[in-house]
Amino acid sequence: MPAETPSDLPIDLGLGAGLEAGLGTGAQRPPRRIFRKIWLLVLLIPVLMFSGAVIGLYFQPPGLQKFYALTGLQPGGGSSAPIALPPKITLPPKMAETMLPTDVIGLARILPRGDISIVAAPFGAGDARVADIMVSVGDKVAKGAPLAWLDNRTALESAVLMAEANLAIRQAGLMQTRAAVAASRDEAQAALDQAVTNATEARTNLARSQELFDRSVTTEATLDAMRSAAAGTALAVTRAEATLNRFSSLALDEQPDVVVAARNVDAAQAELARANLDLARAAVVAPIAGTILEIHATPGQRPPSEGIMEMGDTSQMMAEVEIWQDRISAIELDQAVELVTAALGQTLRGRVDSIGLTVGRQGMISDDAAENKDARVIRILVALDQGSSELAARFTNLELIARIDTTAPPQAAQ
Repeated sequence: MPAETPSDLPIDLGLGAGLEAGLGTGAQRPPRRIFRKIWLLVLLIPVLMFSGAVIGLYFQPPGLQKFYALTGLQPGGGSSAPIALPPKITLPPKMAETMLPTDVIGLARILPRGDISIVAAPFGAGDARVADIMVSVGDKVAKGAPLAWLDNRTALESAVLMAEANLAIRQAGLMQTRAAVAASRDEAQAALDQAVTNATEARTNLARSQELFDRSVTTEATLDAMRSAAAGTALAVTRAEATLNRFSSLALDEQPDVVVAARNVDAAQAELARANLDLARAAVVAPIAGTILEIHATPGQRPPSEGIMEMGDTSQMMAEVEIWQDRISAIELDQAVELVTAALGQTLRGRVDSIGLTVGRQGMISDDAAENKDARVIRILVALDQGSSELAARFTNLELIARIDTTAPPQAAQ
């Protein structure tokens, strides 16, 4: 079959003309294509570098974090007013529009004055269960007010009644001993008086018998009997004096029998006090004056490890703010603070009340310790104003974004 010529093809591809034109122009078109590619690369390199920088700052991949950890550099640390924010902090639009380079940003949470108090079971409650809860969430209670009772209350109340009865018996015994000692002292005094009378009479009889014996009116036997009687009464006086001295040498409350009875009363009182302390272990009382925030237990349940309930002093709400350690030098007491969150729909305001003294790990972003291991922060406390405090009283532990104005001069605390 004869070979077909280009003119015989059904479609003209224009290859011949293109080749002829290329050969005829001295191969000028291929360099023009290379020139265009070079300019395209020149334009793409800045775009790629800018995109990579933005992506690296936004996502902070592990490789970039390791680089900062090895070099010790901080994002934005080379600027006098760093714009880098802690990871995962997204500013609300209104705050972002008014953001100044001198403002300090940090995550915050709302808490009552003095933080949240955990109401736990009394020490030594053992295996006691919750028998009755006498408060509800939102109730305001005074310090020391009973909040709940444990089921060991009945047994401990019985122990108190027994201790009270034992104390009453001991007190009655003390009264009986005092009366007995006083009666014995009076009896000893009466016995001494009688012995003295008998001795006086015996001496008188002896003198009369001696006179009669000298006149030979009575016998010597009668005189000897009188002498024996006088000596016996004298001994009786000595014995009565010794008995009376045993009771009269000391005051009534210092008598040995009275002292023993009084010590028994003291022991009974101590036993009653211990029983009352044991009874106090059946009562769950408020450690502070404040508001019940949450209840973790129900009747019949063992007191949980996280406490039976939580309470706090919501009359003055605070905000705990975490500030990066490289920005803490700009924070001063009584600086104005603005706190925002989408949950409230409005701005809270306050002033710096105290600045922490230790640097710790960031704790308000994630519970993953590995994720926050490089975030070093200092915690400050912000006292909310009256209106903000009343609004925040219902939102303990709510997370917010705090902005601290470091340019405005602090106002003196009222």
